[in-house]
Amino acid sequence: MKKINNIITSVCVALLLVSCNDFLDTMPDNRAEVNSAAKITSLLTSAYADNSFILMTEMSSDNTKDNGVLYTPYNQEQEDSYLWKAITTTGNDSPKSVWDSNYGAIAAANQALQAIADLGNPSSLNAQKGEALICRAYAHFTLANVFCLPYNPTTAGTDLGLPYSEKPETKVKVDYHRGTMAELYKKISDDIEAGLPLINDELYSVPKYHFNKKAAYAFAARFNLFYLKFDKVIQYANVVLGDNPQKILRNWAANNASASDWELRTNAYISASEPANLLIQTAISTWPYVYGPYSIGKRYGNAKAVFTTESVRTQGLWGAYANLYTANSIWGSDQKMCVSKMGGYFEYTDKVAGIGYLHSVATPFTTDETLLCRAEAYVLQATPDYDKATADINTWLSTHCKTITAKSKSDIVNFYNALPYMPLQITSDTQRGIKKVLNPRGFTVAAGDQENMIQCILHLRRIETMHEGLRWCDIKRYGIEIAHNRDGLSDDLLKVDDPRRAIQLPQDVISAGLTANPR
Repeated sequence: MKKINNIITSVCVALLLVSCNDFLDTMPDNRAEVNSAAKITSLLTSAYADNSFILMTEMSSDNTKDNGVLYTPYNQEQEDSYLWKAITTTGNDSPKSVWDSNYGAIAAANQALQAIADLGNPSSLNAQKGEALICRAYAHFTLANVFCLPYNPTTAGTDLGLPYSEKPETKVKVDYHRGTMAELYKKISDDIEAGLPLINDELYSVPKYHFNKKAAYAFAARFNLFYLKFDKVIQYANVVLGDNPQKILRNWAANNASASDWELRTNAYISASEPANLLIQTAISTWPYVYGPYSIGKRYGNAKAVFTTESVRTQGLWGAYANLYTANSIWGSDQKMCVSKMGGYFEYTDKVAGIGYLHSVATPFTTDETLLCRAEAYVLQATPDYDKATADINTWLSTHCKTITAKSKSDIVNFYNALPYMPLQITSDTQRGIKKVLNPRGFTVAAGDQENMIQCILHLRRIETMHEGLRWCDIKRYGIEIAHNRDGLSDDLLKVDDPRRAIQLPQDVISAGLTANPR
């Protein structure tokens, strides 16, 4: 791994768009030669980012609140993310680390693709080529979800995108331009379409640590949901889910029946033997400590007031929250209530000094989330198919609830139609609620049946992706306005067209000449 990392460092100097001072002593072509299938396969282990965006996006979302000055944040990234401020620190959960890590992954993918081309693009390397293309697409997609506004076909031709890197860099200084969201999403789509047919699970000894076939198609489904290509969402999700998706959703009943132990349950959640987990990814991140059941970082958290009125412990189609398995797998305190998902795994670099790195293990793609992507696409396609969306919702309910009677479309619509909209500004936690006004960007949601079906799916997605950072993407896609309370100060409001919905680029990237996000 050290050898592979040295290769990556030398080929992606300019790509990372950082000051070149750190690299002045290293020529960009002073690298090992990648000239065999084994070396290419090994190189692709570095085509996955090893830093996580989750802390930034989860703190930015409506899953958190300010618990007051009696508590302290875990680090500056946590506080600045909650306050929607430009994050200038450079810790493992900072914009700089997320940027560098994803562009480093892209550099590894590009080097692998170049090596394959140099060998004449033999069919024997199709699986490696497919993985490299999907990895490159996913890293760019991750960066877009953090640093860009959501894709909006009306404004995509002018909205700022990001540099799309498609070849290894051999120059110390390269002039990069952000381009547009239309250009960025088109290139991501092209890589996905080219890579999907080439993926071959036989390449991997442990497929779930790579973009295996189901993980790649789940990514394609989510990307096309964000790209507003709803027919493709359904097409790709069908590959993942098969004819009987209930069999491959997470077994929450077994999870809740296991020992009530945080470590055992988090280990089970991210297990490669769990059919629901399609891709497993590690990261150097403090997120397990920040969100987990520890008496640290409690200034900003998924507080009981949010947890019990807006998301996991609310009443729902299942009746009282106690009927929802997720709501019964809870640890923490009133300041930080948490579902057992991501434990922390500490790697000591010096055991005597007690220092090292905290690792998180996440499941970026699961069958459960892919099912909800398909349900959403059924509702949003040109001619909504409410029956199929209802069937997907019932499948989700069947594995997440202790007891449940199948719901009709009318049951779903009537339940969410009866809920009041949560006000943007509240004076009491009793005013919090599940349902928020939707202002979708680049597509429409009709009042009545369509909106209430979407309100249901967004509620289920919020529960399903709790602590995983994806709620922020849903807030952006649907133009949901949220407020962050600030102890002793007036609330900070994030309105529908607030430019802070795109997290600011790292300062060294801006200093190197790339256009900053407007503020």
